[in-house]
Amino acid sequence: MNIHHEVDILLVEDNSDDVELTLHALRREHLANNIYTVRDGEEALEFLFCTGSHSNRNFDHPPRLVLLDLKLPKVNGLEVLKRVKQDPRTRSIPIVVLTSSKEERDLVDSYNLGANSYIQKPVDFDQFREMVKSTGLYWMVTNQHPLANPVQLAAGAK
Repeated sequence: MNIHHEVDILLVEDNSDDVELTLHALRREHLANNIYTVRDGEEALEFLFCTGSHSNRNFDHPPRLVLLDLKLPKVNGLEVLKRVKQDPRTRSIPIVVLTSSKEERDLVDSYNLGANSYIQKPVDFDQFREMVKSTGLYWMVTNQHPLANPVQLAAGAK
């Protein structure tokens, strides 16, 4: 499987309807050229850490943004978040938790583990699309990204 080296957004979502809505909203607003979707936490970790089926990737081209669901098969979103934010090679990748969870515990745990943002998915189609649009605009247009890649940043921080 050949994956673009440049991935703007990694979407980690197992719900097909939410995947389609998210992709539609991001593409409609031209917020990301390359959006890659994985359906479980295990594949998300393989993608981000360039292992397994994603060993052809390297750390020089991390996604500019990860949209992460919490309720995922194999490895849950909180565990993905924890591993990504603990590793200096991936720590600076912005992660936005996008979840249907209404649990206060999930909100607290997400921020404690290093989430950059936490958004509860609206049930309403139009509200969902608007939320994805505003999230994409902020993280892909407004937010400033470091120019160096995360590996170089981590090496320089020692």
